[in-house]
Amino acid sequence: MAAVLGQFTEFHPVHGTNVQLDLCRTRATRVESFANGICFSKHPLNPGEIFLVEIEEKELGWCGRLRIGLTARDPQTLEMVPEYSLPDLVDQGESWVFAITRNHNNVIEDDTHEEVEQVVDGRNEERNRPKSFFTDTHLHIENVCIPKDKLVGRSRPGRFSHILDDLYKTNALPPTARRSRIGVLYVPKGQGFADMHIVINGEDMGASAKGIPTNQPLYAVIDVFAATKCVRIVQVEYGFASLQTLCRKTIQKHIVHRMALDWLELPELLKNFCKYE
Repeated sequence: MAAVLGQFTEFHPVHGTNVQLDLCRTRATRVESFANGICFSKHPLNPGEIFLVEIEEKELGWCGRLRIGLTARDPQTLEMVPEYSLPDLVDQGESWVFAITRNHNNVIEDDTHEEVEQVVDGRNEERNRPKSFFTDTHLHIENVCIPKDKLVGRSRPGRFSHILDDLYKTNALPPTARRSRIGVLYVPKGQGFADMHIVINGEDMGASAKGIPTNQPLYAVIDVFAATKCVRIVQVEYGFASLQTLCRKTIQKHIVHRMALDWLELPELLKNFCKYE
């Protein structure tokens, strides 16, 4: 199952008092203090639809980082946006929020020791396998299929881009690093319930909340908290890729790293599109 969308993803006009949105409502910046940074998706998420953000700016001196999750509370009906997503919003009920940390974001099922070992071994095998940004085209979470092209963070183009890009792809950098991409989605599980999954740089962290009722619309929650100062929404393409995207991927498959595009005899506009997208 893959979400099929036709709408532009943006933040809801209702947000925390310290949040400032850009004109397109795709960038959220906490302009002061460390709290009152809660944002919501403008529209409820579809099953299997990921709400994906990239960390653009960080601020030193604060303890704590980005928080992300889901809520069944319509932001428009809130009398006041809570100061914190954890615990304030969660304590109001019908909200599920996960605090992103520098390490240990994976959720391991609390089953038998043998099953846990299989999960760990499987994940270790996945991590040890040589990864390429172009090898696996989709991320599969049970019956949900998400295009992987935009899920992985990428460094700013420069002399060491090819080294940094590999660190993002293998999740060697902390999830809270600048340019990391973090998303939330829900996966239907039986009649009327779903599990919430967090995805960090193209890797599923597991079900961080289970048994979420789906009889009400579910909005994404992004708390631009403490050391995380600014995030940007990343638009994810679903369905068939455009001809432009297919051409870009074909070119990228035949180069060592994206800065090697400068050596090719291609128009500058095409080089830039392949480098930055």
